[in-house]
Amino acid sequence: MILLPQDLRERLLANGRRRGLDHVPVVKFFNPLGVGSWLASELDEDGDTLFGLADLGEPELGAFSLVEMESVELPFGLGIERDILFEGAFPLSVYAQAARAAGRIVIDDRSLRAAAAVLQREDR
Repeated sequence: MILLPQDLRERLLANGRRRGLDHVPVVKFFNPLGVGSWLASELDEDGDTLFGLADLGEPELGAFSLVEMESVELPFGLGIERDILFEGAFPLSVYAQAARAAGRIVIDDRSLRAAAAVLQREDR
């Protein structure tokens, strides 16, 4: 499987050109054998540096490397994979809030709606 197909790469690059906005995550990556989930919302022009929410045991916002993810070699010939069913529905800040509450990245609608409500109350 190609980790980042061209259509998703273009969307991430477009978001990367408009920094400072709260973009909806474009892609979710995961470790099929253990800890490791990433939601990416932006890609730098270098084609390697992604920005988003990473969870390697504790969720945090920041930058991570596409090249490093592509180079991971797991047992049984596996590597980091892309969740082909993932469709971002909320801005990255909502996923980050939900991850802080759950202690891990979550993508279920109930958790995300609750996180969005918390952020909305905080904005008032």
